[in-house]
Amino acid sequence: MGNQVVSHEAWLKARLELLAAEKELTRQRDALTRRRMAMPWERVAKSYQFDGPKGALALADLFDGRSQLILYHFMFGPDWEEGCTSCSFWADNFNGIAIHLNHRDVTLAAVSRAPLARIGAYKKRMGWSFPWVSSAGSDFNRDYSVSFTAEELQKPVFFNYEMRKLPSDADEWPGISVFCKDETGAIFHTYSCYLRGIDMVNGAYQFLDLVPKGRDEDGFDFSMEWLRRHDEYDER
Repeated sequence: MGNQVVSHEAWLKARLELLAAEKELTRQRDALTRRRMAMPWERVAKSYQFDGPKGALALADLFDGRSQLILYHFMFGPDWEEGCTSCSFWADNFNGIAIHLNHRDVTLAAVSRAPLARIGAYKKRMGWSFPWVSSAGSDFNRDYSVSFTAEELQKPVFFNYEMRKLPSDADEWPGISVFCKDETGAIFHTYSCYLRGIDMVNGAYQFLDLVPKGRDEDGFDFSMEWLRRHDEYDER
């Protein structure tokens, strides 16, 4: 790594300078969070149906008695044998937090276009307990810009809030969408994010950002080339 080695006094001086920058970033993040909270809402007028362990579910059912819903768009296509490696990396951060979110009036769930039986088998393999439903046969993933047809991918598509040309074989993409339900039962779409926007919910990446090597992804053909599902790594 070759970082400079200095005295404690010099290290403390550098740390305090970095701390000032970190505090400024925290203030900026807090201000950005307030802007996100104040975003206007759009009403969800379309009916969607999902397949869950107990049968058919409407979007309203996914709230599970709460007023706020976070859906992680997990890349798992209808004909895929297993879920996306990168999405699995994100999903490893979801277990165990439900009770905390529930106590702040939030339900977290994942949604994919894969059949429910395949989702259930993969979920069991990974040892996950968070809710995960299938949107097979629904326009939900397409309407929230994470699934595209082969024909659509022949030209630029609307993704991450701009028209862009995606790889012709990239028909599934990750993302997060947030919804709110008012006292009348009306549902509103309040927020969605994609690409680096979902970094903030990956605890492993946040830890890696603290260490000298950081994410240590330079030299790979793509950033997460090193990544494996948690049951596919060699022992260390």
